Amino acid sequence: MDSPREEPSAPAEMPVSGPSSQHITPGTEEEANPQSDRAGTSQKRSTKGKEPLKRKSTSLKEKSKKKKRSSVRRAPRPSYTVQHGEDMLLIISNINQFDSVWKPKRRGSRRKKTKTKIAPVNRRRNPTRPRLSKVTEEASVNVDHAESADWGHSLPVEVLVKIFELAVLQDGAIPFLCRVGRVCRLWNSAASSPSLWRSVSIGYCWIEPGKSQLPGTEQKIRNTINWLAQNRFSQLRDFTLSHWKKHVDYVVQVVAESCANLQSLKLSYCVGVTKEAFQNLGTACPSLESINVQHTEFRDDGLISFLETNGNKLKRLFLTRNSKSEKLLSVLCRGCCPELRLLEINTKLDSGYCPLPICIQALQVGCPKLQIFRLMNVSPIPKMIRNTPSSTPGFPLLEELCIASSAHSLLTDLDLLNVLHGSPQLRVLDLRGCSRVTAMGLHSLPCEELECLYWGLYFNSNVMVASNKGIHMLTQKWSSTLRELDLTNQPFTEEDMEIAMGHLAHSPGADAFRSLNVSGTKITSSALRLLVAPATALSYLNLSSCRYLPRGLKRVYRGQEDIQQLLDKL
Repeated sequence: MDSPREEPSAPAEMPVSGPSSQHITPGTEEEANPQSDRAGTSQKRSTKGKEPLKRKSTSLKEKSKKKKRSSVRRAPRPSYTVQHGEDMLLIISNINQFDSVWKPKRRGSRRKKTKTKIAPVNRRRNPTRPRLSKVTEEASVNVDHAESADWGHSLPVEVLVKIFELAVLQDGAIPFLCRVGRVCRLWNSAASSPSLWRSVSIGYCWIEPGKSQLPGTEQKIRNTINWLAQNRFSQLRDFTLSHWKKHVDYVVQVVAESCANLQSLKLSYCVGVTKEAFQNLGTACPSLESINVQHTEFRDDGLISFLETNGNKLKRLFLTRNSKSEKLLSVLCRGCCPELRLLEINTKLDSGYCPLPICIQALQVGCPKLQIFRLMNVSPIPKMIRNTPSSTPGFPLLEELCIASSAHSLLTDLDLLNVLHGSPQLRVLDLRGCSRVTAMGLHSLPCEELECLYWGLYFNSNVMVASNKGIHMLTQKWSSTLRELDLTNQPFTEEDMEIAMGHLAHSPGADAFRSLNVSGTKITSSALRLLVAPATALSYLNLSSCRYLPRGLKRVYRGQEDIQQLLDKL
């Protein structure tokens, strides 16, 4: 009965023995080894099964992290471009039918991801490439982005000034330079370069149309003009003020006091220019050479006093035909502006018939160095002044004469000869609307090197035209020098037009002829074929409303390729 009680105690003590239990009997050792072996194998199997599970879990986490980071780093290409217009932002699409925009992949394409993205293969191909950790990779990516984003901050100031200069030539100094000066300190220093502020034009944009200004707005306007004059206008040469109804005197005074090198002043559609403004210009701007007050309300006594005291330095004068024009012309005829090179008097297109009395002989004596004389939509009427010589040397330096009008003009051959009898250097002659001028009158002019002749009739009326033949005499006289010709709605015959085109085609200057407008004339396809073939520089051809041409050809042609296609059809 005692042996069964003692048997369970021995197996219980055997597993407890450690490495020092060397006195175990062989029988007990053989009985204990199978259990230990089974336990060991089971433990090995369990460990073998657990280790790869841990490795797979860590690798999946790493792959998921890499995928998430790669998807965050890769930004899709924008499918639009934002451009600044005059009054709005223009959103322009960049997607064409041949473009491929990046899109995120679908959920069911995991196998394709593992097949396409195999990092170890690239490392085996480049075994010398050092393996970077995730921290160093992220740091290098951030450095690349920082370098690409800081390109504008590392450019030399001279390069930025040159870039801004090109933009200013296209868009003007204001508001472009004011906006780029807010980008950073480098751009601000480049935008404040005095060489970029030599020509400035300021429009009126402080309030909405029809609303009155508040006192705070008026003070803000004055502070802005003062700051610009003190910090930007040190080298100002040309200044333009447009559509200002108030503060015109204040702006002109500030600019005159701060800009001693001012050469040109333009006041367009402004109101309220007083006599004090012109007095400030005369005392503070000794280099002023050009004044433009077209479509501007001003005191006539102020401009007259300025011309009488400082007109000897004036070279360009732009006026609008009104009740004060005769007084200003009388000042010019008295010789107050002997250095005047350009004189332009215009009016609006819808003004109709606008006569302007002018004494051409007195003007030729008072402005002997005149080179450009323009009367836009104004019909000159001969006027006589006492003590004026009947015969004058004319305008010996005149190169351009424009007496163009959208309405009917009363200019005759004798009036034209009185203006141009002493102008052998004339290059441009614009007589649009002058229906009383004949081809014989033009042929008798002393101008031998005329380059541009504009003689179109653009008014819709039943006015009789004085000249219906003789165009071939003009093309024969100026065949070697003529570059542009406008004969819109002139009633010349088809034979006369064909002879005229033949003179232009066989002249030595045919390869330099560049513009022809024969809209509404009786030109034929044979006459066109004579001129278009040798005129290799022809880039503008107007054949609209030509009744003697076949259908499909009566349109405007622009560019040499378009005109070459017309030649193939002819």
